[in-house]
Order: sequence, then structure tokens, then C-alpha cells
Amino acid sequence: MKIPGATAAFGLRARLVIAFLLVAAVSAVTTAALTYREARSAVLVRAQDTAVTSFREEVEQFVPRLPLDPDSLRWDLYDIAARAKPHPWIVFAEYGSVRASSGDRPVSGVLTSGLRRAALTSPRGVFERVVEDGKAYLTIGMPVMTRIVAGGDAVPSGLVLFAVMPMTNEEVDIDALVTAARDGALPGLAVALVPALLAARSVLRPVRELRRAAHSMGGGRLDTRIPVHGRDEMADLARTFNESAARLERSVQELRDAGARARRFASDVSHELRTPLAGMLAVTYVVDEDAAELSPDTARAVRLISAETGKLAVLVEDLMEISRFDARAAELNTDEVDAAEAVRRTLADRKWLDRVDAELPRGFRIRLDPRRFDVIVANLVGNALHHGAEPVTVRLSARGGALVTEVRDSGPGIDPDALPHVFDRFYKADAARSRSSGSGLGLAITEENVQLHGGTIRAGNAPGGGALFTVELPFDGPASRDGAPDGPSSAQDGTGPADGHGRTGAAT
Repeated sequence: MKIPGATAAFGLRARLVIAFLLVAAVSAVTTAALTYREARSAVLVRAQDTAVTSFREEVEQFVPRLPLDPDSLRWDLYDIAARAKPHPWIVFAEYGSVRASSGDRPVSGVLTSGLRRAALTSPRGVFERVVEDGKAYLTIGMPVMTRIVAGGDAVPSGLVLFAVMPMTNEEVDIDALVTAARDGALPGLAVALVPALLAARSVLRPVRELRRAAHSMGGGRLDTRIPVHGRDEMADLARTFNESAARLERSVQELRDAGARARRFASDVSHELRTPLAGMLAVTYVVDEDAAELSPDTARAVRLISAETGKLAVLVEDLMEISRFDARAAELNTDEVDAAEAVRRTLADRKWLDRVDAELPRGFRIRLDPRRFDVIVANLVGNALHHGAEPVTVRLSARGGALVTEVRDSGPGIDPDALPHVFDRFYKADAARSRSSGSGLGLAITEENVQLHGGTIRAGNAPGGGALFTVELPFDGPASRDGAPDGPSSAQDGTGPADGHGRTGAAT
């Protein structure tokens, strides 16, 4: 989970709340549907049972006057309709071809043929609910029974009475139920939002604690732990996190201790070697002066010892420099310098002016550590001279608020397999050069110095051939320059004196 900012359209909190509300909505809808069904059934059944029972009682008590006369029969139907329960009825009678009704509205169309047939033979009567023109009706059919013989069984007389009761009130009650269920849903969801937020908060609290702990550990605080509450899954996760963090802290501490011992060892060894090496260098310098007077074999041996002692001195200095970077003890002593003059001074100190083509526009003023910038340029140019081919070109320019220093040689370039490793310590692209003059630390030290300035360094191959190293050091940009560049100048034109910052360039 990305923090801060949303990693998706909905975060975990929103998804939990939505899921809670969906469950609440489904539960509310299901409950409302079941309640509506039961309530609707209860309303309709109560009205239906009351009407059927009441109509049956009226029919059982009805004794028609014979012979049947439609007018007199209509008055009987008025009497029955006047005692209707629970709502007014319209009573309709059929006897052969005789038809009579208690109302003026024609209701025979509401009576289905099935109800008519069933009413002729069912002593207890039949009923059904029908919908006509969007309105609900309860229709009841009851045969009028008669006894042919006193004390005998009652048989249908052929006269059938029908009651038609509009169920308008029941429909109103049912609509009120639907409206109540609908109007109660939104407030119910709003009320459900409160426990949803509380539940999401309780679920997300340990997740947020885990996130903060992971962020803290990512920042280097390996002693971070999470409070464990309860015995649920989140508590198990917190315990697992704490155990993993403790193991990681122990492992990292062991690695730090081992690294510190290794750095201290390298630093101590390098420091202890400096004194005897200084004496050896002084002796070899004196012996070199007299090598011409020695026999050829002795002179060769003396020069070999002198060269190897020089290499050892360079290696010791580089190891001490690397140990300072590893110990985070390297510091910048910055000053505002003219970049072009600093590069010319570096080339002059090492007597490379006649071997390097320089394109150094004047006026690029930048705040940096002159000694470390000297090391950067010297290592890159020395690497190009030793392992590339002449001519070697050094070019200064400004791009995107940074001083760009490019060092290019005319050799075969860097093998693509070696490009990712050129800044590795003790890496040499050609195994055959294991006895080269370089220590294998020059480019690594260069990279450390560039990064100490907040810059970047890249290695690659130029389009026309040869290796190309590009260093970008941040500065205020063209506005910090004293004036427009006067065009490229040759390093041979540089007349600036050496300032004592010279250093042997250790090439990879």
C-alpha cells in the first residue's frame, strides 16, 4: 500500500466501508422484502378471510322468494351488500338466465369463468383475487343451498351469489409498506455508516501501525517494534513482524560490525604502511639516481623495486581514501573556482598538456572541493591515457544547471559486458592486465568524489568510437558565469601554476 496518496481508485478503508455498507444494504433489502411479503400476505389474508366468512354467513341465511323476480332479487342483494365486511361489496346473482346486481357498475367482467364453474358445485364457496384495469378485487362465489326434503341434505338450488370487493384499502396499506421500506433504507444505510467507519478504523489501526513500523525500519530504525494486542490474526502478524525485525536487526548489526572491523583493518594496515613506505620511497629515489652507475642486472632490479614501491604507495593511499568514504569520514572543503583553470592545472601538474586536447570555455565558476575535483579529472584522464588511445579530449560545458566534464579517448571503447562494472573496486576489464600500473580503485574513488559533490558520473562509448566518461556536478548554471565563453582553448595554452593539489592518477 502506497503511503501517502492512493494506490488505487479506492483504498482499503474505502473498500471496507463499502463492503460493510453492501452487507448492510443486502441485509436491509432482504429483511424488508421478507417483511413486506409477510405483511402483505397478512393484510390480504385478513381481509379475504373476513369477507369470505361474512359472505358465507349471509348466503347461508338467504332464503330467496320464489318464483325469482329480478326486481325483488335485486332488493335482497341490496340487503346482503349493506351488511358487507370488511369493505362494501357489490353482490351479483345468477340463476339460469336471470341476472341481478346490487350495484350500478357492471362487475360481471371481473368474475372469471373458472370461478363461475367452481361456485356451482362447491357448497362452501370459492374465491380468488383478480386484477382488472390495474385494480385488485376479491371475488367470492357461493351457491344458495336448499333442502328438497325436510331434514335431508342440502343441495345447490341453482342460484349462485357472487361478491366483488375492491381491495383499494389493502393496496394503499401495501403501498405504504413499500414507501416505508424505501424511505427507511437510506437512513438505515446512513446509520450503518457509523459502525462501518468504526469497524474499518479498528481493522486498519494495526495495518497503519505496521505501515509506520515498516517505514521506520526502511529509514534505518531497525529497533522498531509493533505493540501486540489480543490473539487474533493481526496480533499474529504483529508478532511475526517483531520477530523478523529482531532477526534483521541482529543480522544487520553483525554485518555492520564485520564491515567496521574490515574497514578498521584496512585503515590500520594502510596507516601502518605509510611510514615504512615513505622511507622506502626515499631510498628508492636515491638508488634510482645512482642506477646508471650499477651493473645492468642490478640497475634493472633497482628500477623494478622503485616502480613496485611507487605502485604500493599509490595503492596504500587509495585504500586509505576508500576507507574514509566507507567510514563516512570524507568531507568537502569547498571553494569557488574557475573550472577551466582547475582542469588546466591538473593537466599541467601531471605533464599531460601535450597529450590532451582540451575544450575549456572560460568563466565557468563553480563551488567545489578543488582537491577532489583534481582527483576526478586526473583519474579519468589517466585512465584514458593508460587504457585508451590518444588523442584524449577533455571538454567542459553547462547543461541543465550542472557543470558537465567529458573525457573521451580514441581507443576501442569499453566492452558492453564491462560497462556495468567499470566503477567497481578492483575491477579490471582485461584479466591480462592484472599487473597494470593501476590499483583498480581509481574509478571507484572518482565515483565516490562525484557523489560527495552531489553529482553523477556515467561511462559509455562515444558514437565515433572510444570510451566516454561524463561527470555532472550541480552549480548555479550559466547565471554564475562571469561572461560568455570565448570559445575552446587548447590545454597547451594553459599557463596557470601548479597549486600543490596534484595527485597521481590511479587508473582502473
